[in-house]
Amino acid sequence: MGSSSKRCLGAILIASFYFSASLAFFPAHHEGEGAHPTGHSPKPSLSPHFYRSTCPQADEIVVSVLKKAITKEPRIAASLLRLLFHDCFVQGCDASVLLDDSKAVASEKNALPNKNSIRGFEVIDEIKAALEEACPHTVSCADTIALAARGSTVLSGGPYWELPLGRRDSKTAYMKLANKNLPPPNATLHRLVKFFGRQGLDNGPCSTISHTIGMARCVSFKQRLYNQHRDNKPDMTLEKRFYHKLASVCPCTGGDNNISPLDFASPPKFDNSYYKLIVEGRGLLNSDQVLWTGKDPEIAHLVKSYAENESLFFEHYMNSIIKMGNTNPLLGSDGEIRMNCRRVNHVR
Repeated sequence: MGSSSKRCLGAILIASFYFSASLAFFPAHHEGEGAHPTGHSPKPSLSPHFYRSTCPQADEIVVSVLKKAITKEPRIAASLLRLLFHDCFVQGCDASVLLDDSKAVASEKNALPNKNSIRGFEVIDEIKAALEEACPHTVSCADTIALAARGSTVLSGGPYWELPLGRRDSKTAYMKLANKNLPPPNATLHRLVKFFGRQGLDNGPCSTISHTIGMARCVSFKQRLYNQHRDNKPDMTLEKRFYHKLASVCPCTGGDNNISPLDFASPPKFDNSYYKLIVEGRGLLNSDQVLWTGKDPEIAHLVKSYAENESLFFEHYMNSIIKMGNTNPLLGSDGEIRMNCRRVNHVR
């Protein structure tokens, strides 16, 4: 398999919910003394059973909040899954994306790929408050994001996976890295490969995390409709009827905040329909469609395989999202368990 395929086997889908990519395991920020030090305890690691004795009802609490939130607004499932990517891809899965601005913190929420874009913070707040009430100072905000991402996937019709837990929370944010490491929605295949290569994501198994649900603002794909190559012409890979449908939602002037489904076939459902649309020339974002039109036969073959085989897509999705969740976690005594996900513990 070529290096480009190893670095980017799926779409980076940047909207309300996005991203498909090859992912690799990263080591922890630092080696700690163990999640619960007891003399010569083994090195800390993530485990699906991390909260078995300290908060066995954690997942049940998360799902109960998610059910209400998703019933009220189905789009929020995609937003919460997107938070996982925006957290992990910057400096590891450490809940840095949740921190608000303060004297000591420049929030990642103000980074260009995030500002007026990522959302779902209020749902995370509600989940965290319920977890704190049941199990004070036990479940980290980083694990809360991971649990919310899995719950959102399952409640939207997607697969369930064993989720390794035990991440701890960062004590700062990384706005400059967020600006640097999160790729834009109009990225070409070459640029996508470059973004992933910068992260060193070219080792280990290559699988895909794909968005199949969510919405995108017109500003994320308007260039494809009116000025794809800075020539005042549309992207010629767009299927014609799909182009006219998008143009009716997103006029040439204004309307940047109008929204369109990423998946017209089954907007609120987690399935493989989006890959079918990409093959038909109806991928919404440029960073999606280039997986099919970007002249990489191995990546195009994978897209076709996912379009034809939903079980294969689910299998690869589960493998990849586990690897994404393992990206550079804080473990043991590193970081902290925030009481409030929006601020570090010593800030009042």
